[in-house]
Amino acid sequence: MTLSKTSILFSASILALALMPPGVHAADPAVNDGNWPMAAKDHANTRYSSLNQITASNVKDLKPAFTFSTGVLRGHEGAPLVVGDTMYIVAPYPNYLYALDLKQPGAPMKWRFEPKPNASSQGVACCDVVNRGAAYSDGRIFFNTLDNQTIAVDAKSGKEVWRAKLGDINAGETITMAPLVVKGRVLVGNSGGEMGVRGWLTALDAATGKQVWRAYSTGPDRDVLIGESYKPYYAQDRGKDLGVSSWPGGAWKIGGGNVWGFVSYDAETDLVYYGTGNPGPWNPEQRPGANKFTSGIFARKPDTGQAAWFYQMSPHDLHDYDGVNENVLVDLTIDGAQRKVLLHPDRNGYLYMMDRRNGQVLSATPYVHITTSEGVDLQTGALKYDTKTEPRAGEVVRNICPASPGGKDWQPSAWSPRTQLLYLPHQNLCQDAATSQASYIAGTPYVGADIKMHPGPGGHRGEFSAWDPVRNTKAWSIKENFPVWSGALATAGDVVFYGTLEGWFKAVDAKDGRLLWQFKTGSGIIGQPISYRGPDGKQYIAVLSGVGGWAGAIVAGGLDARDGTAANGMVNATADLPQQTGMGGMLYVFALP
Repeated sequence: MTLSKTSILFSASILALALMPPGVHAADPAVNDGNWPMAAKDHANTRYSSLNQITASNVKDLKPAFTFSTGVLRGHEGAPLVVGDTMYIVAPYPNYLYALDLKQPGAPMKWRFEPKPNASSQGVACCDVVNRGAAYSDGRIFFNTLDNQTIAVDAKSGKEVWRAKLGDINAGETITMAPLVVKGRVLVGNSGGEMGVRGWLTALDAATGKQVWRAYSTGPDRDVLIGESYKPYYAQDRGKDLGVSSWPGGAWKIGGGNVWGFVSYDAETDLVYYGTGNPGPWNPEQRPGANKFTSGIFARKPDTGQAAWFYQMSPHDLHDYDGVNENVLVDLTIDGAQRKVLLHPDRNGYLYMMDRRNGQVLSATPYVHITTSEGVDLQTGALKYDTKTEPRAGEVVRNICPASPGGKDWQPSAWSPRTQLLYLPHQNLCQDAATSQASYIAGTPYVGADIKMHPGPGGHRGEFSAWDPVRNTKAWSIKENFPVWSGALATAGDVVFYGTLEGWFKAVDAKDGRLLWQFKTGSGIIGQPISYRGPDGKQYIAVLSGVGGWAGAIVAGGLDARDGTAANGMVNATADLPQQTGMGGMLYVFALP
């Protein structure tokens, strides 16, 4: 039987809907075809592609289809976007935005937009000058620059539509996150937790760039946008002005809680979900109290920014356990009942499964080796700290596991509705730490800790794992020499992709983790792989190669391997990385012959 083009497209749409991940809705632009319109693919943050031409059986035949140099050599943590016949890429500082024509052989450049950010922003970026991607909506590309600007660009012409200045580099403030567009709002958060920057999430009008609301992570309720609709599940998150009273006098003003991870949205609950970063400084003895609302998760209404609930994974965070990691929204059958859950692999080493309607923790299970706590009380939601690894000024505390980047840092996981597994790129690092008094000077590091990281149990420094949230256990795991700092991609062909710091781009069997294919790129991979359907109807896989970020700082920053405390102690664990890879900035796109 011969199908018309219309029939093929209709069938593809039906298939896409049939394979739609729970929590993703028909109105979501990500489910309509082979596009990849936002960093995480969809509002539920699944990073799941319903394309299935590339399978566990034929992935071994993948070949490079085309490559593209970004002209930048720092860490490439971004995800390419694909909308129709065009691919869009945001590079690290100086944040060039490229449009590539997928209809033409070799995907030549359609246009390049140069935002010309302030060069001084490079000096206050904590962990390389990275950018984690853009977002497409209604004919525009929205992206952030390191110097705190959000810019809207016409997707066809590459012409600037508007730009908004959101922060101040003189205070140590930067923006590295990928924006999310929800209900005509562009959601953007700031970075700068290591500079004593006060965190916030801001909503901009997508049409004009004008600020609609800003919700701070610390301070009085009027600043945090806590009102009558705020109903946290646990008692410790209730009370007036906790963002002030849980800090020593005035410390909330320089207390961190930055928002630089990925934002999720569920149209059914009409809530956005995001994590808040670590409190500042790292030295916890300078900030007695729970330090609300850092190292936790907020749920808010996108129209007004009003908080619905908050849960704090690491109250009075002791080890730089930011709560910014992704929140993946899925619907699961738990103990015979259908639950709307949020999956959050936190830096403190626990994989949280929460009811996303109210913030109740349904389970919190270690997915890495942990010495800093002894579990999570599901009745109270409290993290049970182990006092043996609590930092004490003037004393070196050893064997802190996980290390400050956590069981997993920003590198996003992927969810497959076919296997019902969450695929986690993560590290296996511990550390020794000594804390000291930190002085606050605007625009300079505000940390108060000397760290030296080292490999965790087993001696390897990274892993790629598959997690079964219903059985609450690890399904399989792959040990890697270095921290796995790339994102993950799951596809309907039951193939999962990720990259390594040495530069290997790998495809593994989604069911058992068996290595199926690998390709050595020109630099280490810390980017977010994607999959899309090209104008020719074929499925493609794309990823940015270019080592950097915190884990690759020794290469991207040219740091001295003899200083183990460099990059906040990461260099002590990655001193041999310069012998494995060099700097780069290249897009790789793969397809079957």
